[in-house]
Amino acid sequence: MSKIAIVYWSGTGNTEAMANAVAEGVEEKGGKVVLLTPPEFDASMLDSLDAVAFGCPSMGAEELEETEFEPMFAACEAKLGGKKIALFGSYGWGDGEWMRNWEERCKNCGAIFACDSVICNEAPDDEAKNSCRALGVALV
Repeated sequence: MSKIAIVYWSGTGNTEAMANAVAEGVEEKGGKVVLLTPPEFDASMLDSLDAVAFGCPSMGAEELEETEFEPMFAACEAKLGGKKIALFGSYGWGDGEWMRNWEERCKNCGAIFACDSVICNEAPDDEAKNSCRALGVALV
């Protein structure tokens, strides 16, 4: 059974709703999933996981949330080489630049993407939730 962590930060609940849909996909495929926020997760945990989904909304000038998520993620980067991952998040403005930059960081670390990243504008609609479930399935 695949052990998957979903590590997310959510200010308005939109990214949390996406994380819950990702978890549904993992469980649907028979994986074991744990939902964690940045203070609950650290890089040492990556060793015991088969895959990890990271979720963070776009903040400020299309950046990752900087007080909790960014420091946690930066600490994980050195351990992402060869690790199966997926990214997701919501935004309220812009064109998804934060996700493209984040994907590039992960590629530069040698992470292996399980599937395309999922982004949605504001609260996830049914299409976005279905895409998040498919992301979860792809991680298993």
